[in-house]
Amino acid sequence: MANIRKRSILITGANGLLGRSVLQALAKNAHVFALMRSKPEREHENVKYPISDLEFDLDSSLLPRKIDIIIHFAQSSKFRDFPDQALDVFNVNIASTARLLDFAKEIGAKQFIYASSGGVYGNGSQAFNENAAIVPPGQLGYYLGSKACGEILVQSYASVFQVTVIRPFFIYGPGQNRSMLVPRLMDSVASGKPISLQGSEGIRINPVHVEDASAAVVAALGAKESAIYNIAGPDVLSIRQIAEAMGDHLGIAPIFQQAEGEPKDLIADISSMQSRLHKPTRHLFQSFAELRN
Repeated sequence: MANIRKRSILITGANGLLGRSVLQALAKNAHVFALMRSKPEREHENVKYPISDLEFDLDSSLLPRKIDIIIHFAQSSKFRDFPDQALDVFNVNIASTARLLDFAKEIGAKQFIYASSGGVYGNGSQAFNENAAIVPPGQLGYYLGSKACGEILVQSYASVFQVTVIRPFFIYGPGQNRSMLVPRLMDSVASGKPISLQGSEGIRINPVHVEDASAAVVAALGAKESAIYNIAGPDVLSIRQIAEAMGDHLGIAPIFQQAEGEPKDLIADISSMQSRLHKPTRHLFQSFAELRN
C-alpha cells in the first residue's frame, strides 16, 4: 500500500462500488473528505462529508484548502438515458471534472486520479494495452464520449500536477447496482431470463473484483509520474462461461439466445497494473456467493 498516512485526500463518487472500497481503505490512515450531494446514512468516523451536488455546481468554499490528492470517481447515474439526460451526464462527467481540476490547481494539489472506462477502446480480438487507440469520437456514444473528454481535460494538467487515469473493465463486488453486467447476468440466470450471445460464446472479458480495483487505486497514490492504467482481473472469460458457472452455483441451467453478429471482445492488458500497482488475485468464479444479493 502507498504511504498515505496524514495525507489529505478528497474523493468524489464515494457512494459507488469502487468509491466505497477506496474510502474504507483510505480512512484508516489519511485525512479523507468525501464530497457528496447528501449525507450518507452511515458516516465513517474518520471521514468528513462536504456537501455539493456536482450536477449543478461545485461549491469550493465548502472544501478544505489543504488537499494533497483528489480522486474523482463521480459519474452520472443517468448515463443510459441519452439524449433525455444528456445535460446531467455532461455536468457530472465533464463540467465537474473541469471544476475539480481548476480547484486542484488553485489549492496546489499534488495528484489527480480520474476514473475513465475501459470501454473507450471499443472492442477487438486482442487485449488492449494503454497505448492502444481509443474509439473515434463520433463512434463512442455520449457516455463514453464524456469519459474520453474527461481524460483529455485531466491529461492537460500533467504539467501542473501528477495525473493518473484509470480505465476499469467490468468491476464487480458485493452491494453493486443490479443493472451492472455481472449482477445482471446472475439475476438473469436465477430468473430464467434468456442471455443473448453473439456467436457460440459471446464476448470475452476480464472482469475485476472491487477489492483488486481498490488496491490498484490506493497503490497509485503518490505516483512519481503521470500515467494511464487498465484495471481488470486475472481471468479472461466468455459470457457463456460466466453464465454457465453461475448456473452451476445456483443449480439452474442458464438459457441462451442467439444474437446477430460476431462477438467483439473487450479485454484489458493488465501488464502495467500488475508490475506497477497491484496484481489482482480475486477470481470471479470464487465470488458468486457474495454477488447474489
